Amino acid sequence: MAIDKETIKHVAHLARIDLQPNELDKLSANLQDILGFIDKLSSLDVEKVSPTSHILPISNVLREDEPRTSLTPEKALENAPSKKGSFFSVPKVIE
Repeated sequence: MAIDKETIKHVAHLARIDLQPNELDKLSANLQDILGFIDKLSSLDVEKVSPTSHILPISNVLREDEPRTSLTPEKALENAPSKKGSFFSVPKVIE
């Protein structure tokens, strides 16, 4: 597929990009190279290739979700700058 300058100008207008005349030639050549590469990819036989979401094997590294004892209110509040009873006390932000 050939990309002409009018197509480049139209796409640049849609993207709100102001291109200079010398940039049109360079961008046209770059997009032509990209489309040529995509044409090469479309000619490959991928019938036996399973779809993947990532090229590397990834496993979940999170811990098991098991119930555990939580902090006591005293332990949670021991470093609080301000507390009121068994709650954190913060400045009022709504007038």
